[in-house]
Formats: sequence, structure tokens, C-alpha cells
Amino acid sequence: MRIPKHLGVIPDGNRRWAENNNMSKQKGYDNGLDPGLAVFKLCEKVGIEELTFYGFTSDNTKRPKIQRLAFTKACIDAVELLSKENADLLVIGNTDSPMFPKKLFPYTKERKRFGKGGTKVNFLVNYDWKWDISNISIAQMRSRNPIELLKSNDISRVDLIIRWGGRRRLSGFLPLQAVYSDFYIVEDYWPDFHPNHFYSALDWYNTQDITLGG
Repeated sequence: MRIPKHLGVIPDGNRRWAENNNMSKQKGYDNGLDPGLAVFKLCEKVGIEELTFYGFTSDNTKRPKIQRLAFTKACIDAVELLSKENADLLVIGNTDSPMFPKKLFPYTKERKRFGKGGTKVNFLVNYDWKWDISNISIAQMRSRNPIELLKSNDISRVDLIIRWGGRRRLSGFLPLQAVYSDFYIVEDYWPDFHPNHFYSALDWYNTQDITLGG
């Protein structure tokens, strides 16, 4: 089986899951922590070298404060969970914004090794695609690899993106790294994660004709 080197994860559906379970919307985010750790361990098991989680975007911070505080806390808690694993973590996002959680500053300058290291994990926190590409001009793109000019330049091209929650859009997820990504949709909400979602996505990816435009 062909395994993607880099997997992107869009963990959508937390609020809808909470409402369906008679909870307030903000309660959905805590229930997304265990699925995130499960995906990390599955990537480790099958040999995926790099994993990028979409934490929250700058646009998400326009939501009600109680929800914003909940998903910010969930991102901090996710990093604490990863700190007990073998991972090389980098947090990418607009640190100049007051919406960026100060507790995650130590992970933004360079990769932080947890345990023995191994899987590269990128966590997009207060991420904005316009912020990411703001240093790029057309002239620069003609003479250099555009990814080198990104603020997320340490993140490689994404091979496969899995989005939970049934919606069929990238929502600004790493636009240059995702330019040739295969895109797999899981109808179930993120807190209802099951390993079969992961393995079905890999099976589907294995059947795709990967040409990168060639």
C-alpha cells in the first residue's frame, strides 16, 4: 500500500456533535482531544512521517467568546497530550494577534522534540492563509520555490487531507502545501472518530492516480 508522507487533518463537526448530544456547542471541543491522539498513534503505526492538524483559524475567533475559549483550551490540552508522546512539534499561526494562546509561544520558533521524537506534527493555531502568504510576491514566486517564502515554510507539501464532518471545503488549510493534495471526506463528526475512518481514507488514497500534474 502507498502511504502518504504527509497527512492533513481538518477535525470538523465538534459543535454539531455537541448539539446532537444535547450539549452546549463549546462542549464539543474537549471531545475532540482523544480522536486527535488516536490519529497521531495511527500515523505512527503505519509510518506517516508528517501530520498537520487544523486547530483553529483567525476567522474562528469571531465566534462567541465562550466557544473561543473552549477551542483555545482544547489546542493547549492537545499539545500537553502530545508532550507525552514521541513527536517533533511545531505550532504555526499569527502570534502577533491577542487571540494566539501565550502558553503555545514556546512551540512556535522551532520544533520541540517530545520523547524520542519521530513523527513531525504541525499544529495550525490562530492560522490565517492570508497571513501565511503575506511575504510572497509574484516576482519571488518566479525565481524561488513558493513554499520557502511562506511563514509556514517548515511544513512540507501535503499528500492527503482528511476532513471530518461532511463539508467539502479546505477552509484556508495551507493553500500552497495543499495544491496537489488528495481530499477525503468523512461524513461523521470529529468526536465520533473511528479507526475505520483513517484506514478507509488510506485505502482510497492507495487507488488514486498521483501525477502531481505530470
